[in-house]
Amino acid sequence: MSKVLVLYYSSYGHVETLADAVAEGARSAGATVDVKRVPETAPLEVAKAAYFKLDQQAPVATVDELADYDAIIVGTPTRFGRVSSQMAAFLDQAGGLWMRGALNGKVGGAFTSSASQHGGQETTLFSIITNLLHFGMTIVGLPYSHQGQMTLDEIVGGAPYGATTIAGGQGQRQPSAIELAGARHQGELIAKTANKLFG
Repeated sequence: MSKVLVLYYSSYGHVETLADAVAEGARSAGATVDVKRVPETAPLEVAKAAYFKLDQQAPVATVDELADYDAIIVGTPTRFGRVSSQMAAFLDQAGGLWMRGALNGKVGGAFTSSASQHGGQETTLFSIITNLLHFGMTIVGLPYSHQGQMTLDEIVGGAPYGATTIAGGQGQRQPSAIELAGARHQGELIAKTANKLFG
């Protein structure tokens, strides 16, 4: 079976929660899954003053280990409609992998969180996907086989480009059952795709 990395950055835990759901979905397809985070680049005193969630369980990833996986699913909160600086700094160090074509043909996906419904989720997903396409990866999104993203009964995240959640302006909203189901579904689809290619 395939080996999947769920790679994320999360300031307040919303993307961390989605990452765990993505991993759960990938494991349900029989993949071996690691959940890792990128290094925090904000100074510790700044992170503490902003009440960042600093006690996350996932180990910190290194750029070189990306080549060890058949699929990489990248999650980051939106920062003005694009990836966080922490995730960008990490991916910007992958020039050597790009130069060697080390990620060519691997499977990729994206997930994100924003404060509001229209807070740049889709542009953030595309900014992640753009990176992954430059690495030569095959992208799997969140198709409408996840019917939850079509609901009109509640405010809900999700896009055909990847799983999302809405955190609220103060981070007060946690991922909903529908959003977590979407994350699990995307993880499962990515693992199934990687299994077909590498299993």
